Amino acid sequence: MARYRGPRLRKCRAVGAVLPGLTTAGTLERPYPPGVHGQNRRSKPSEYKIRLIEKQKLRWHFGVLEKQFIRYVKEASRRKGPTGQNLAVILESRLDNVVWRLGFAATIPAARQLVVHQHILVDGKRVDRPSYLLKAGQVITIREKSRSKEFVQTALGLAATRTRPQYLEMDPAKAEGTMVATPVAEDLPMPVNLQAIVEFYSQTV
Repeated sequence: MARYRGPRLRKCRAVGAVLPGLTTAGTLERPYPPGVHGQNRRSKPSEYKIRLIEKQKLRWHFGVLEKQFIRYVKEASRRKGPTGQNLAVILESRLDNVVWRLGFAATIPAARQLVVHQHILVDGKRVDRPSYLLKAGQVITIREKSRSKEFVQTALGLAATRTRPQYLEMDPAKAEGTMVATPVAEDLPMPVNLQAIVEFYSQTV
């Protein structure tokens, strides 16, 4: 299945929460599922549905396709420590997510576009792969030739006042950010039941 290109708030309404990486909206004007019968669906969700919603919430927020998400879950299960915590670390370490968390872009899809179009440098080298996993100590910079572009200037102006997670440091004057530490699950910008996601894949991974 190709990457989703439809209305982003529809996805948010489907999981009942604003996905900050997907949209700049602060709240949901219609906090119920989309569709004609969205307001009438009041039945208690099953355990499977609860786990599915938590999984979709994380996957849609980061803009990751299902096959890639499963690979991340498998990688998280191989690492030492709780699988859910490891999964959060992997996703938070993605380059497109870090570009967004630094404030270089308004959403993760916009950050992904910056990376693919080679506007982003990692340790002085161009990286055009949004899924590139960063490590503590690496420096993320907007390419000098790209800094004069209007959309970059606008983003940098907003980045100066943006709240960032503790694992990132930002220098707006240099259009440069540094991953000063490895992210942790608590750095996720929204509440997610990580254990429910692990349980969702427990039979297949």
